[in-house]
Amino acid sequence: MFRNVPRTALPVARCLRASAGRATIAGTRIPTVRHFGTTETKTALPPTDGVFVPGTVYGGQYTVTLIPGDGIGLEMATAVKTIFKAAHVPIEWEQFDLSGYTKKDEGLLKQAMDSIRRNRVALKGILYTPVSRLGHSSLNVFLRKDLDIYASTSIIQNLPGSWPTRHKNVNFAIIRENTEGEYSGLEHTPVAGVVESLKVVTRAKTERIAKYAFDFALKNGRKKVTAIHKANIMKLGDGLFLNVCREVAKKYESSGIQFNDMIVDNASMQLVSKPSQFDVIVCGNLYGNILSNVGAAIVGGPGIVPGANFGSNYAVFEPGCRHVGKDIQGRNTANPTALLLSSIHMLRHLGLEDHANRISHALMKVIKESKVLTPDLGGAHSTTDFTLAVIGNL
Repeated sequence: MFRNVPRTALPVARCLRASAGRATIAGTRIPTVRHFGTTETKTALPPTDGVFVPGTVYGGQYTVTLIPGDGIGLEMATAVKTIFKAAHVPIEWEQFDLSGYTKKDEGLLKQAMDSIRRNRVALKGILYTPVSRLGHSSLNVFLRKDLDIYASTSIIQNLPGSWPTRHKNVNFAIIRENTEGEYSGLEHTPVAGVVESLKVVTRAKTERIAKYAFDFALKNGRKKVTAIHKANIMKLGDGLFLNVCREVAKKYESSGIQFNDMIVDNASMQLVSKPSQFDVIVCGNLYGNILSNVGAAIVGGPGIVPGANFGSNYAVFEPGCRHVGKDIQGRNTANPTALLLSSIHMLRHLGLEDHANRISHALMKVIKESKVLTPDLGGAHSTTDFTLAVIGNL
């Protein structure tokens, strides 16, 4: 298995200067900031420690790896492809129908991984992870670890629709470390009836994700970073995470970004009761997974939360709430907004701003008018109806 060796990212706050459309950090040239765009607004991505270069581009046509995923994944991917075709987006898809429901096809998995390494960009649905099948690892986790796409980035934000939500003006980011923590997959049975599951926290990876979170806040004018932990109980593992975040925070004090920390159980309650207090959340793998689902619930559900995963060399865009939607598979009622927003992020990442803006404006018009909504948002229309409505506004 190919392993990417992480390199330490440089903090933008140390010395950030703009020059001829390029930025420099302590004299080192870094790539122009790319945009992680959701609606009409764009969210700037901090530079990672690698230089992004699209992998496969011929005559202005970009080749992107597509993994539809399980459950409603194929329906969502079909909606995105249909809208892209109607908008004349210069994307060619390399599609791989991986599934977590069947025994892992090593040949197909290798082809998909080779495609992502070649293209450097992928759009992905959620792959099912069995609960009880021993020895069957999560393909989602495998992909993130093998490509070292360490920064999961999701924006939890109210969209301008008419469906009821408990809170208004919600807008915060969840930055989740993707490659270690409770998802390390290191479990064993020392004696019958006893299972030991290892949570791995390292200084290097914690420092890397903390710097990413602060750079994200700096680039986007966000004022506060909150580290989520359980250091009162897991004093060594989460204690290391918290202490490293505090160390990184000190390097950004001159930028005016506030830093605080919160125990994860309290953070769950605070998200539900007063989400406006959060701006950027940085956390480990399991906590990020839980909090992204809580966040989705307060803005309308998993169908409208997009996401993206970034590393030094690759970017994989997928829904921010990782549900396969098996219960509504094949009913033509699923909401394609999450994957479509993720694909808009992808277009901005590739520099295809005009196409991203056109699709984003059409999508936001449909959502704002709220005449054609899927059942999860209180509507009675199908996935096909929603897709055609977006196309009608291009």
